[in-house]
Formats: sequence, C-alpha cells, structure tokens
Amino acid sequence: MAGRSRPLRAPRRKPNPLTARGIEQVDWKDAALLRTFVSDRGKIRARRVTGLTRQQQRQVATAIRNAREMALLPYPNAGR
Repeated sequence: MAGRSRPLRAPRRKPNPLTARGIEQVDWKDAALLRTFVSDRGKIRARRVTGLTRQQQRQVATAIRNAREMALLPYPNAGR
C-alpha cells in the first residue's frame, strides 16, 4: 500500500464578488464596496483572497487609492 497516492482534488474557485453583484466598473466613490477589499489594518487584500480577476484587482486598487486621496478610506497604519 505504500507509494499509492490519492487523486488530487482541484481547488474550488472563489466566487467573484463583483460579478455576483453585477458590477462592471468600480467607482472610487463607493466606499462601502471598497471596504470589503481592504483589511482591518488598511491594506489592499490580495487577489487570491478577494477572488477578483487581474483587471478587476487593478481597478479596485486604483479606486482604493483615489478614495484614500479623497479621505473616504484610511491609509495603512505604519505600525506606530
């Protein structure tokens, strides 16, 4: 029995939160939506955590940066 391995299961894809809500363009003014992509420390969550596509992750990151400039979202803490 040694040496026999079980077949690997394919990892389940995370559901895309933007397509589930029917959102095509991310708007920096929608702070409630953008907060779901920011950690409690103010950092932008990674793509593997959020389940977004590359293009959507770029849109979200740009929107978060714009929202931070307009003081709708916090900047990440420096740890002080």
